[in-house]
Amino acid sequence: MSVVLASAGLVATAACAGSGGGPAAPSAASLVSTTPPGAGAVDRVTWALPYGEPTTLDPAKVGDYSPQTVEANLCDTLLRMKPDFSVGPGLAEKASWTDDHTLVLDLRAGVRFWDGTPLQAQDVVYSLKRQTDPQTQGIYGSALAMVTSIDATGPNQVTVRTKAYDQSLIKALATPFGAVNQEAYAKKAGAAYGTPTGGVMCTGPYKLGSWKSGDSVTLERNDAYWDPQIKPKVGQVVFRFVTNSNTLTSALLSGEVDGVYELPPTSATALAKAGNGTTYLGPATQNVMLVPGNAQSPAADRRLLDALSLAVDRDALLKNVFGGAAAPLKSLAPPLTWGGDPAAVQLNAAYAALPSAEQPNIEQAKQLVAQAGVPSRPLVAAMPAGDQRSLQIMTFVQAAAKKAGVDVQIRQLQPTEMSSLFYDPSIRQGLDLILTFGYVGAPDATAYVADMVTPGGLFNWTNYDNADVTRLLGQARSTSDPVASAQAYIDAQSRFAPTIPVVYLAAPYERMFMNKRISGAPSSFAYMGMPWAAYLGGTTQ
Repeated sequence: MSVVLASAGLVATAACAGSGGGPAAPSAASLVSTTPPGAGAVDRVTWALPYGEPTTLDPAKVGDYSPQTVEANLCDTLLRMKPDFSVGPGLAEKASWTDDHTLVLDLRAGVRFWDGTPLQAQDVVYSLKRQTDPQTQGIYGSALAMVTSIDATGPNQVTVRTKAYDQSLIKALATPFGAVNQEAYAKKAGAAYGTPTGGVMCTGPYKLGSWKSGDSVTLERNDAYWDPQIKPKVGQVVFRFVTNSNTLTSALLSGEVDGVYELPPTSATALAKAGNGTTYLGPATQNVMLVPGNAQSPAADRRLLDALSLAVDRDALLKNVFGGAAAPLKSLAPPLTWGGDPAAVQLNAAYAALPSAEQPNIEQAKQLVAQAGVPSRPLVAAMPAGDQRSLQIMTFVQAAAKKAGVDVQIRQLQPTEMSSLFYDPSIRQGLDLILTFGYVGAPDATAYVADMVTPGGLFNWTNYDNADVTRLLGQARSTSDPVASAQAYIDAQSRFAPTIPVVYLAAPYERMFMNKRISGAPSSFAYMGMPWAAYLGGTTQ
């Protein structure tokens, strides 16, 4: 699971500000996953990172928006995400289970790293194995939970042996977990790999040109790129760290910045009147939740969280904070997660059947607070400093909690601290609630959820433990029949969705803006797992 909070700039807007007589909220049916092709060559495109500077570009460590937005264009994965969140061939032409314990990866011949050296099977073996090396400090090691060995079994072949069939493993190959690094370069760089001084060495359509800390990351086109289907048309992509939404809006309006993913709602309102580009709404796997920071917090009591949930007016939240560009969230993983799954029909039906959040009921919320016990101190809720959308959400929550008899104190943390707290429990101590803008990075709800609900899971901060849920998720992961696997997940979901200590708030749509001089980038959240910049091109020859 990858969970992160955005860091866009603060704009002093009251949380209760309505949208008045604006356009009707978009429906899921109106969302688009792709944009018109851009056919022309472009010398340079400037793209904004509204969440700030990447903390790393090492694929084993990228776990939030900014790093993945950049890294996806640098390091090819063994399998490749598509805009509809399905998976196709990547550096591996074929990935096949020859039996329930053997996954064979047949690699493309003739692929080269940026320095001209050929991609070898041993580079793949190294890249996968380093995920669990303590010195790597990677975040995707759980994908190898069922793996017993990884070996080069031919010049262009790698064989992975497992304890049992693992449907999550093959899907993970289309995420940063499946990115291939050059072994010799990564070993020489050591701890500096993925940093401004160490760089990276991969096979992607763009190579790392420069990284000026505090200013920008520049990618240069890889003219020797192996994939003729997406030969990059843009010579240079410059990423600028624009965390203030007013500054971002001005830069997009002036043309100083050409595009951005995760466009803040206030920017979208201003840009709609400008006519110098297009704002696209696409499907996404994002979720917005309130999550207890640790098991010792009074907020870890499900009754208290249910009280907060009952006090929050979600209709007003979706309308005023997200401008209607979000759907209600019913569970940990939203539906796009399984959009390309053979059992998508069953999974969608089960999600739709989950109970929706109740309408605000302050009296019932007060009763639950009384049962749980009124906290003896204000609950400390963390959010990123300067993020207008987060501040609006937390203002909603704070006001609603007050009506239910619970005081909430909002604490704004700097972007680096916010990003780090998801992987460092010491930072979460003293935090009762964390507003998370999370996302499912792979087309695999089972693995994502497992990190949050199974004992020892990376994001199971409250020590949630339900033996039936753990058993069913294990069954879903190890069952080769997609329908049976989906049913096991559905059965697990029916148990964890109403009992895990979180408050479901929203499932935002992807919001992306492009200047009218360029087009082609995917508009769905799948951009996080695919070389999206290679699809960009000019709109005029």
